[in-house]
Amino acid sequence: MKLLENSSFEALSSQVCVETGESRILGRIESYSCKMAGDDKHMFKQFCQEGEPHVLEALSPPQSTSATSPSQLGKSSEDGENPLSDKCCRKTLFYLITTLNESFRPDYDFSAARAHEFSREPSLNWVANAVNGSLFSAVGEEFNSLGPELWNAIDQEINLQGCDIYSYNPDLDSDPFGEEGSLWSFNYFFYNKKLKRIVFFTCRSVSVLSGYGRGCLDNELDMELDDEEEMDGFTEDRVLCV
Repeated sequence: MKLLENSSFEALSSQVCVETGESRILGRIESYSCKMAGDDKHMFKQFCQEGEPHVLEALSPPQSTSATSPSQLGKSSEDGENPLSDKCCRKTLFYLITTLNESFRPDYDFSAARAHEFSREPSLNWVANAVNGSLFSAVGEEFNSLGPELWNAIDQEINLQGCDIYSYNPDLDSDPFGEEGSLWSFNYFFYNKKLKRIVFFTCRSVSVLSGYGRGCLDNELDMELDDEEEMDGFTEDRVLCV
């Protein structure tokens, strides 16, 4: 997996990394190529020792179903499978786990993640509404102008209509976002098989009392100050030249 440069995503990520009174919002949008390099091929071979690449593994029901039919989530069909669950091949599962590792290294290691910690989302509209609702409630009116720009940038990078959308929803024991002070989080993968590319959108809200995420916001502030200093220097140079 290779992180692809995208200046639009870098700018948008800085805009969804903010402090809003009682909480800090820590968001990031990244694009990854699914073309495997040397290390990836070695890890993929190890991963496939547990099962062939095209073997299907059961995923957990998407969170969106909990709002429509919560009574069915614990039931099973006659063949012993959850009627609301979905499946993906192990190769796709490898892409999802590797994306997590690339995005969060060295802080977290997701190599032990299993299929039941992922879901396939049935609807782009539901995912967009869930993301928009979470960010609007956190950021407020500012997100009204940011939202369309955000989804347009993602669409240009990945072609949303050609994507399967997955989410990472770990249990409490393995949730890396379950530290004290964590309020909510989401992790969505927009996977375009034809383009061999994944756009990963992760965001979490943490209490300001926890102190977590302060460094992220400080870095964003430093970058903004550096940009302002560069612009000031550029203006001074132009004045001197005149």
